[in-house]
Amino acid sequence: MSTGKENKNDLIDIRLEVTPLLQSACREFIMADGAGAEVYFIGTVRNRTRGKEVQRLEFEAYEPMAISEMRKIAERALGKWPLLKVAIHHRTGVLDIGEIPVIIGVSSAHRNIAFEACQYCIDTLKETVPIWKKEIFTDGEQWVSAHP
Repeated sequence: MSTGKENKNDLIDIRLEVTPLLQSACREFIMADGAGAEVYFIGTVRNRTRGKEVQRLEFEAYEPMAISEMRKIAERALGKWPLLKVAIHHRTGVLDIGEIPVIIGVSSAHRNIAFEACQYCIDTLKETVPIWKKEIFTDGEQWVSAHP
């Protein structure tokens, strides 16, 4: 858990971007002198899913709510674990194979805390944030991850 003395805005970086995401931007934010661990989840667009060939993905979001929900996830993580910083970055728009739709980074003094918190952030994001993904296949398309 954070000490509570810091301004939470200084500990959280939330981005919903139409431009490519960079791990270096995430790392630049979460670096801290007390960090013995930095853990990242980097989601990438793969070329096959459920046995079908993927051409590209398209992401749409209800931006105000998506940003608010991502911030809540980061705040809950800071309240649950002694983290130093949390960054949650997500893309919208058309993404080709190999591009990055999501990066989550957390820093803490110890690795086990950082691993747990990072997994919590990505799992909760996929369950609660209003970001929708359309998979475009060679033989059709399908919306997935439609929630909440």
